[in-house]
Formats: sequence, C-alpha cells, structure tokens
Amino acid sequence: MPVSVKGDKEIESTQSIDNKCLRLNLNENIYGTFAEIGAGQETVRNFFRVGDASGTIAKTISAYDKDFSDAIYGIEDDGRYVTENRLKSILSFETGLIENRISREKHPDKLFFSYANTVTTIDFAKKYKGHGWMGIRFQTQPEEEYSEIILHVQFHETLAVLQQITIGTMGVNLIHGAYYLHDDPKNLLMHLYDQLDKDQIEIDTINFTGPAFENVDNRLMSLQLVKNGMTDAVMFAPDGHNILPANVLYKRNILTLRGSFRPVTKVNMSMYEKSLKLFLNEKKVDEKKVMVIFEMTLSNLRAEGEIDEKDFMDRAKLLCSLGQTVMISNFQEYYKVVEYFAQHTSERMGLTMGVNTFIDIFDEKYYRHLSGGILEAFGKLFFKDLKVYLYPLKDPETGEITTSENLKVHPRMKELYKFFKDNGRVVDITDYDPSVLDINSREVYQMIVDGKSGWESMLPESTTQIIKEKNLFRE
Repeated sequence: MPVSVKGDKEIESTQSIDNKCLRLNLNENIYGTFAEIGAGQETVRNFFRVGDASGTIAKTISAYDKDFSDAIYGIEDDGRYVTENRLKSILSFETGLIENRISREKHPDKLFFSYANTVTTIDFAKKYKGHGWMGIRFQTQPEEEYSEIILHVQFHETLAVLQQITIGTMGVNLIHGAYYLHDDPKNLLMHLYDQLDKDQIEIDTINFTGPAFENVDNRLMSLQLVKNGMTDAVMFAPDGHNILPANVLYKRNILTLRGSFRPVTKVNMSMYEKSLKLFLNEKKVDEKKVMVIFEMTLSNLRAEGEIDEKDFMDRAKLLCSLGQTVMISNFQEYYKVVEYFAQHTSERMGLTMGVNTFIDIFDEKYYRHLSGGILEAFGKLFFKDLKVYLYPLKDPETGEITTSENLKVHPRMKELYKFFKDNGRVVDITDYDPSVLDINSREVYQMIVDGKSGWESMLPESTTQIIKEKNLFRE
C-alpha cells in the first residue's frame, strides 16, 4: 500500500497524455473525427499509439493541399486558411459527415465529436514563430446540440517539430477536457497546459459555446487567460465574444483609454469623446481604420487585493453596454501597451489619460528594472508614432486647472518632458466639460455600494439605468 508521510499535502494528480488518450479510447460511446492541417497529425497520433483507437476514431484527415482543402470544406470569403472561420467550417463539415454516416439506430448512445486544428508553424528563416486555431465540437448527451470550444494559440518554440508535438499535446488535453471537465471551464482551461509549459505555447483567445456552457461568460474566461499567465492581453467585443487581438489591431489607428471604470463616469466618457475627436483630426489617422480600446490592467482589477470576478463582470457589462471594445492586460507600464500594439500596426496611436496619470509615468521608480531606466522606457513609449491626449485636472480646494502648460514633474524630468511637449507628442484636450471635473469615480462607487443617492447624475444615463436594473456593484 502507498506510504503517507506526516506533513504531506493533497496535490491534484495530472494524468499523462497516454492515460488521457486511453481513457477516451476505452469509452465505447465517445466517437469522432480528427482534421489536422499545418502541423502534422500529432493529436490523433497520440490516440493511435496507446491502442484501442478504433473505438474512438471514425476518421482522420489532413488536407494539406489548398485545392483539396477547398474542395472538401469550401473557399473562405477572405481566401485564408489559418482563421477562426476556416476552423468552424471544418468542424461543421466533419460533424455533419459523422451524423450522416453513423446510424443513430445502430449506435443510440454515441457521443459524437470533431476535433480540428489549422495552424502554421515557424518558418525556415525563424522570422515568424507561427500560430493557429484549434477546437472541438462535441456532445455530452446523445443527439443533443453540439457544444464548442475554440481557441487561438501562438507558438514560442523555435523548432517546427517541437511546435508539432506541443499542438498534439494540447489537442489531447482539449478533447479530454471537453468530455471530463466541461462542467468546470476554469479547471478545463488550466488542464490545457498539462505536460506543457506556458513558455512553449500561448493561448490568447478562447470561446465556449453550446448547451454544455450555457452559464459561461466568455469575458470571464478571457480574464482567466491573463490571470493564469497564459497570455499578456485579451480582448472582447461589445457583444461579450472574445476576439483575437491580432485581427482587431492589424494595421489600425489605435486610441486607448486606460482606467478602472468602476464604474464608467461622465469623466471617462468625456475623455473618450474629446480625445477621439482630436485623434480623428490627425493627418495620419484614417477614420475607417480607427480602433478605440478601453483597457483595464490586472493591477486595476486587484485594487483591493484579489480579483473579484463579480466586480470585474460588472465593469465589463457596463463597458460593453456602451458599445466599447475592452482589453484586459498584464501591462502595468504604458510603454508595454505601446510595444504590444506595435506588433500589429505601424500606424499612428494615441493614449488618453488624465494629468495625474501622466505625471506618474515620469516617476523613475517604475523603470528600475530596465537597464536604460526611464530613458529606455520613454524611447519605447514614443519611438512609434504616438501622441498623448491629456485631460485637465481640477484642484478640489483651489479650483486651479492643471494642463500640460503648468503641470509639475520632478526637476530631473523637466527637460525630458519639455522635449516631448515641444515635439507635439503631448496634446491638451481643451474643449473639456468643466462640469465633470469634480467627479471622482471612487466616491461614486462608494455611494453606490452604500446605497446613497446622488451618484446617478455623475454617470452616463444608460450606465445609471443598467446599474439599477442589474443591481451592479452591490453585494
């Protein structure tokens, strides 16, 4: 019998990839197809290798040739192959095929699934490390509607053969998790990295849909990706659907407003509206290519210790109701945000911030980890075609208004600030709304929590209505 040593702690055991495959293979009801394109057939290989695969695998296919792929799955409107739409086309086609070819009368208890991936691995010159889409369409009960898990990954390994093995391992984890962990999506997410390291592969988008995930909010799953260190930034659209940052940001003019948005006040909306107006008037900005991002960092969300998921969802619902695209990031410093955006666009970018926040970025303590200190940080921040749109600050005691013309930075930073100011990188928002300068979001939040009145006039009308209707920011 196993030996127990005093002081041992309970540790959740992680199944090996072989054991996961064997468990699925030995289940007489789980039955489906595999379609893997771009990185070998590494997922299904794991199932073949452990034995009894005939009980699980109805078919495996790898339509590498584009003409073959188009003949089977059709041609996408954009003509691309490594996309979410392509993956969905494959999954839909394959589940339809298995439904048509496997008799329900003969196999009434079968739980059908289709697993697929479409990826591109690292190129020969090692310039592009590769990325891809993977997903599963599956049933948890015979003849029920299909549920789906679809995710996008970025490869970080520098050999194609290693990337192939990694995608195969994560594929097994995904299929196993879909059947045995679908009732606990957060746990399922964690187990996608079984036998893998986060330095090998990054998940930057994931969506759960279907009857198995009726109570899952994908915005919360996005938060888990950043919180668990699986990626540095995630984005979701106004409809709450998680979206791939690379697709949304590609060659766009990006205007970003960072905040806690707890809740969204008239100050936030004034900052957004006035800075957007200035941004659109820039010569290097194409209105058709503008993308506005409301960003929250993990530090924003951890303002009072651990992340409160209900509090996060309250903020997310408000921002989405206002039609905004939201980004959750692990970027505490602004230069990291700009670096991240610069991976996807070389077009002009804008940052909207208040005077206090702007003064803070001139504090050297935030850049001690950089060998070049604040100069390195500002080189990264302003190296790209970036402008800062500055919303004024009102002193609550004296009524004095602080702008870029009279703000005070540390004496050592004066010349550095003057350099960026003189070069037009800092732009004052001059047509601000004086009536909103006295609004303090923390005070508004506390009034809502305490059940006091008077906060309603400090928020956009639609925001006030949603907070009351859905009882947000209350225990």
